[in-house]
Amino acid sequence: MPKPRTALALLACTLIAALPTGCIRTQATPDTRALDEKAIRDSEAAWVKAFATKIPVKAAAYYAEDGDSMLPDTPLMAGRQAIIAGMKPELGDPNFSLVFAPTKVEVAQSGDIAYSKGWFKYTATDPKTKKRVGQAGNYVEVYKKQADGTWKIAEDIATEETPLHALKPGE
Repeated sequence: MPKPRTALALLACTLIAALPTGCIRTQATPDTRALDEKAIRDSEAAWVKAFATKIPVKAAAYYAEDGDSMLPDTPLMAGRQAIIAGMKPELGDPNFSLVFAPTKVEVAQSGDIAYSKGWFKYTATDPKTKKRVGQAGNYVEVYKKQADGTWKIAEDIATEETPLHALKPGE
């Protein structure tokens, strides 16, 4: 027969071993990546509409307060206020137009960071020639989930696929 101390230790070990499977319940965090991807795609569609208003504050609302924007032929805009200031001349252009759409959205398993990549088409007025010009390219957005559950852009970078060029009628 085991000694009382040994029996007590054996009983304690048995109870402890049973705890993880029998007494303690762990809840897995639900995988919301598909919903987050949809939220980001919907946000980018709404962002295109915000650009169409030509109101810088509306267009910049999709950036985090400390977000950055790196666009072709433009100095780095660091922070939402700098982005708003940088957008004002551009959005004031009567020929300004920007359309874009994601071709891929990837949400980290952690659910707190994501990125999108896609294409864009940009139209504006050439300040020198006063003619309508356009450009096409690609972009990457890095998103961070905010405390309120929304996604905001932390980093925005666009690259030229075609250089800025004069547009033909109907283009």
